Amino acid sequence: MTPDLVAELMRQLLREAMIVSAPLLILTVALSFVLSLVQTLTSLQEQSLTGVPRLAAIAMVLLVAMPWFLERLANYTRMLLGDFHRYLG
Repeated sequence: MTPDLVAELMRQLLREAMIVSAPLLILTVALSFVLSLVQTLTSLQEQSLTGVPRLAAIAMVLLVAMPWFLERLANYTRMLLGDFHRYLG
């Protein structure tokens, strides 16, 4: 396995990881911003007011998007195993 091939595999792996994690990260950032804004405007500093909605939103996104996540990861695995002969030598 050449260094170029290893670099290409790592690039593909990191790309897939970013694509799969992007919906959760974007939702969490947007929700945290909105909740922080609400806390600032209302002067409420209770931690459970931000933790519970964030956890609920992430759980909902995971439930809704799990088929898409699994399909992306399965396609990536099929691609890796389909080109397995390239990696052996």
